[in-house]
Amino acid sequence: MPTNPDLVTPPVTSAPVPARAGRKEWTALAVLMLPLLLVSMDVSVLYFAVPAINADLEPTGTQQLWIFDVYAFVLAGLLMTMGSLGDRAGRRKLLLFGAAAFGAASLTAAYADSAELLIAARAVLGIGGATLMPSTLALVRTLFRDPGQRAQAIGIWSGVLVAGVALGSVLSGLLVEFFWWGSVFLVNLPAMALLLLLAPVLIPESRDPHAGRFDLLSVPLSLAAVLPVVYGLKEIPSEGPRTEYVVSIAVGLVFAALFVRRQRTAASPLISPALFRGARGFGPAVVLNLISSFAMMGSAYYTTQYLQSVLGKSALEAALWALLPSVLIGCAVPVATALVRRGTDRASVVAGGFAVAACGYGLLFLADTDALWTVLAGAGVLACGAVVVGSQLTDLALGSAPVEKAGAASSLLETGQEFGGALGMAVLGSIGTAVYRHEMPSGAPDEARETLGGALAATGHLPSPAADALAAAARSAFTSGMHVAAVAGAGVLLAAAGLAVVALRGAPSIAGGAGDSPSGD
Repeated sequence: MPTNPDLVTPPVTSAPVPARAGRKEWTALAVLMLPLLLVSMDVSVLYFAVPAINADLEPTGTQQLWIFDVYAFVLAGLLMTMGSLGDRAGRRKLLLFGAAAFGAASLTAAYADSAELLIAARAVLGIGGATLMPSTLALVRTLFRDPGQRAQAIGIWSGVLVAGVALGSVLSGLLVEFFWWGSVFLVNLPAMALLLLLAPVLIPESRDPHAGRFDLLSVPLSLAAVLPVVYGLKEIPSEGPRTEYVVSIAVGLVFAALFVRRQRTAASPLISPALFRGARGFGPAVVLNLISSFAMMGSAYYTTQYLQSVLGKSALEAALWALLPSVLIGCAVPVATALVRRGTDRASVVAGGFAVAACGYGLLFLADTDALWTVLAGAGVLACGAVVVGSQLTDLALGSAPVEKAGAASSLLETGQEFGGALGMAVLGSIGTAVYRHEMPSGAPDEARETLGGALAATGHLPSPAADALAAAARSAFTSGMHVAAVAGAGVLLAAAGLAVVALRGAPSIAGGAGDSPSGD
């Protein structure tokens, strides 16, 4: 009797279970955290070294600015290029190249005998950092194919990234206190040597086998899009919205539009538009992660000045106090990861993180001119919420993107963070500056009406009663500006919480990803 094929029950199949990481993969993660920590530390590692550098190399004012800023500019401008290059050439290969470049540039910077050489070394450090950051995150994506383990690993990655910025300034202060300024660069060498030694043993190579040709035209377009915008946003908080900065941002946005057009039309784009079309939750994750960075850097602009200029602490004291809030971060990320792994809706966890961060701004709003613990608590609560958001969105974005595009996806997230941080400082910093200038007495010296630092400097030229009155007025005006900025920051975060509920509705609690088997050699 013939069998009706329509009635035949197909064999039951199940999706392959991703391999769980073992001791080797977790050891590899520890090795990957070394370059990530150092790259994030290098953003702030010159904080205390600048006076010693100025005395030794005698840079001009413009050279001093470039010594400090060129690292961040090059890093931000090349992230997308390096992430895409890693997908094509091999992420481990790019990681090793970046480690070698970072180490060589660190050695050059440590013994630089001129401002020009130090600027060049800092630029190469930025190139190395731009290769290391997306490579570390992309390799985390390929090492940890089990979604739960990947979420844990990305949580660690996010915590190390935030901790590095805080540790950089403290380490700088301690090293300059006991050694010479070049020592802040030499600490990079042992870690990079260890990475070069262990990475080939512990980390398998991975790349996109179908990446296509590298689109060279996209590289200058991406640089022309990122650098003018970041430059303009970084200068506005201190200098105000001057014409050249507004024009710089506008030029960058024009090139950003050209870059996007190129990605849509190129046969092998630097950043594939398919990431946004095919990866559920990727686009919202990039935007919401940018907002999280906006909140973090916007608050840092105020807390660092508050500790030093309002409370009168030395730079090293302020940096040590600023370490306290980071203790809370170590508890927040594991708790959030555990909630998501147990089935809590990811949209709710992200929205809750934004709400917690908004409460941090609420504490900053309550601070007066002598409220150390209130400000530290506010900074800690805000950092906890922001890191929870960042870790969950990073896991969602990388888990939903194809593993072959891990480098491009990582670089896009990190470029968004750079934009968000610069935007937070520009917007919230400008709000506070406007309030400060409005609150200052009309009879105050011109430099005192511009910034709190200018006011404190002006007190040195006044008799004691007038100097005390001016300093008190300036500190009060700065705190009032912080209050208004805190209200604005909290409003942005609460709006982001609502956006997260809508945009991430239906997003997987633990993103399994599209194709969790890395392509390797």
